[in-house]
Amino acid sequence: MPTHQSAQERRNDIHDRVQRDGRASVAELSQVFDVSEVTIRGDLQALAEQGLLVRTHGGAIPASRLSRDLSLALRRQEQVLAKDHIGKAGAAQIEDGDAIFLDTSSTALAIARHLTHHRFVTVITNSIAIVQELTDCANLEVVMPGGRLRRDTFSLVGTDGLAMLSQFNIQKGFFGAHGITLDEGLTDVSADEADVKRELAAMCRQVFAVLDATKWGRVGLASFASLSQIDTIITDCDAPADLLAQVRAAGVTVLQV
Repeated sequence: MPTHQSAQERRNDIHDRVQRDGRASVAELSQVFDVSEVTIRGDLQALAEQGLLVRTHGGAIPASRLSRDLSLALRRQEQVLAKDHIGKAGAAQIEDGDAIFLDTSSTALAIARHLTHHRFVTVITNSIAIVQELTDCANLEVVMPGGRLRRDTFSLVGTDGLAMLSQFNIQKGFFGAHGITLDEGLTDVSADEADVKRELAAMCRQVFAVLDATKWGRVGLASFASLSQIDTIITDCDAPADLLAQVRAAGVTVLQV
């Protein structure tokens, strides 16, 4: 590639190459155009500001792919932030001295991460990830019922080990879900996970559903709690207004964070 190109000519060629190949890295473009990586980063930033491409870590993709590759990454990041906000709000519902259940959902894990300053809380969970998260929290009692290892959720499943929990008064249970609808209630894609959640939802005095906006209107394989069993739903501000209105009309408290 000629090195006497103007910056605009080089940027036009970069744009064409990214459109043609579907992506390009800073290192690759630096070699092709025989300019520094700093210069290429400036070119990519200028093109991104014009809406002609989208910056990624180490390169760029066509703007037309924003709805695919990049939007998926962005949605995942947004979901991480939403789950953290939901987790913080969930932890705020827990009082010192409570016995609570946290399921294997990533949102329940977010709640666990906000429990470090709570005292005398008993956390019952079948999530190995949550047990690991709370290992160093000497102010919390952690109880894990026995079961069969489910590797994809890093959890113990099976209801035989839940008999030990009959001796506990569990004030609050926090449940993530694959989806929620008016008719099916809270659902999961795993029948094993749903079995555990169903048993625990029946044991808990208060049932909290912790759901980001992507879960509304979705239905999984197995239901584990009807809408009438749910006391409170904690969700984010992107949750669909029509479904929120319907669950509120059904008597469920909804907290948006």
